[in-house]
Amino acid sequence: MKIYEPELPPSSKYPLILLGHRVLLSMRGAGRALLIWGEALLYAFLHFRRRRRETGRQMMIAGVKSIGVVSIVAFFTGMILCLQTGLLLLDYGQEVNVGTVVMTTLCREMAPFMTALIIAASVGSSMAAELGTMAVSEEISALHVMSINPVSYLVTPRLLALLFMVPALTVYANSLGVLGGMVVAKTQLDVEYSAYYKNALSNLEHKDMYVGLLKAVVFGQIITIISCYQGIITTNGAIGVGRAARRSVVACFLFVLVIGYFITRVFY
Repeated sequence: MKIYEPELPPSSKYPLILLGHRVLLSMRGAGRALLIWGEALLYAFLHFRRRRRETGRQMMIAGVKSIGVVSIVAFFTGMILCLQTGLLLLDYGQEVNVGTVVMTTLCREMAPFMTALIIAASVGSSMAAELGTMAVSEEISALHVMSINPVSYLVTPRLLALLFMVPALTVYANSLGVLGGMVVAKTQLDVEYSAYYKNALSNLEHKDMYVGLLKAVVFGQIITIISCYQGIITTNGAIGVGRAARRSVVACFLFVLVIGYFITRVFY
């Protein structure tokens, strides 16, 4: 079924009525996005072999081409965490434990969070713009005419790509963040590499790693569905494509923040 962007009703002299219409339209959009997500997951199991090449291409775009930005952000995030917490611990003579703080914070929260924001800003906006361009140029309608399901052809490869690449980039960000913290611990806090490394690993709980990876998986799904949905419902030509990219980034940021908090609240 082709998905169109719901239109708002004419302006009313009753603001509450207009607000209610906006809420209902938002709920309808959320329901359609969830339906696309469920359909994409179904096709991921049924048509994976047909979409392997496109999935590999999307993994290259989402993962390999994002390594540079993730590397810089992760390395300096680890350095900032180590410097800020190390200066505080230094007052109590506990700077040797800074590795524990950096490792736990990165694995539990910071690594999946900053990776998701980077992917949402770069890959998510690109998805929305690409699918939005296809929508306004009627390429998605052409897929319907050729009896090709747009969700299977367009959404499923992107869903699978981010399902694998966001957790992989999160693990990579964890490693670089700890390395950046190690550099600061040695040069600024005079903590030996062996002591930093030992404290970072010995006090890390498996729960922290699992929760961080769960967040990465959930964030990857959120980014894909929001970005693809915003692209599919795009109208009004080039202006609509720009709006779709902007809406996708804003929505992804908000959902990553909110869902990340609730996941932390449930497990801790």
